[in-house]
Amino acid sequence: MSSVPEKTRATAVEAARNPLAFIAARWTPSPGIVRRAALTALVMAVVIVVTGGAVRLTGSGLGCPTWPKCTEDSLTSTREMGLHGAIEFGNRMLTYVLCAAVGWAIIAARSAKPRRRALTRLGWAQFWVVMGNAILGGIVVLVGLNPYTVAAHFLLSTALIALATVMWQRTREGDEPARPLVGKPLRQLVQVMVAVTALLIAVGTVVTGAGPHAGDSSDVPRMPLDWEMVSRVHAVLAWVVVALAFALWFVLKAVDAPAGPLARTREFFVILLLQGAIGYVQYLTDLPEILVGLHMLGSCLVWIGVVRLLLALRERPYATPGQVPAQPENPVAAAR
Repeated sequence: MSSVPEKTRATAVEAARNPLAFIAARWTPSPGIVRRAALTALVMAVVIVVTGGAVRLTGSGLGCPTWPKCTEDSLTSTREMGLHGAIEFGNRMLTYVLCAAVGWAIIAARSAKPRRRALTRLGWAQFWVVMGNAILGGIVVLVGLNPYTVAAHFLLSTALIALATVMWQRTREGDEPARPLVGKPLRQLVQVMVAVTALLIAVGTVVTGAGPHAGDSSDVPRMPLDWEMVSRVHAVLAWVVVALAFALWFVLKAVDAPAGPLARTREFFVILLLQGAIGYVQYLTDLPEILVGLHMLGSCLVWIGVVRLLLALRERPYATPGQVPAQPENPVAAAR
């Protein structure tokens, strides 16, 4: 009888010493579960950006005037703080949901059989970016929504989205060395497109930092730039990306490229056109909050689209044919 408590203690010690290994030894998720875990982390990375935009657009950026507490005396928002406090505190709470999603992705990747270390590393990379961005978000509050820290906060979220997109894609591939599906000139063209898209998003944060939506009704400093001039630079960069996407699609059709790169290019082109339409309408209508929020969502989708396009230019086969069932191409199907 005494051996039962000893076994229980040994199991508890094992779980405490290395909980991920403990779970992995007792659970083998299906490939579909691993894919859905990675997709959940990606969706939450986008959600946290959009809700962060809602905080700024509703003027709730200092709804909780300090950090890590909401006020000097309260961890949470109070009734006296009103709607702004509830919105800001709610966005802080979503960070925990994001952490849970990333944690699930890490556990699922670590428990997959055979073990896929690349997936686990991508999950941990997301975790540390989330932790870093949480601290940076606190700094944003403590420095009174300084526009440069706000821009850095958004760009770090963009890096998180890139990592989550890569992890989701890798759950639908094998671990063999990547094999290119198109020639080097086309791969270089897409690399240039990724760089210009990253610059486009970075300039977009400057538009935000110099523009009218400061994030709070108080006297929040803005970047000392003509935001309309920066907006025009942003628009020019957007047209450059559109032109590159169209040129890529035309060349891929001409060389009879595989279906994957063509499909990703077509999707990316459509996303760009929709995002551009929202951008011009919001500019001509004096930046209504709802359109600015949609534009932030579109920025995330543009970034996901160009990263997926880059990844579509190569394939990673499975070591053993038939090891994992065929992966759906449609993101909606992958979520089911």
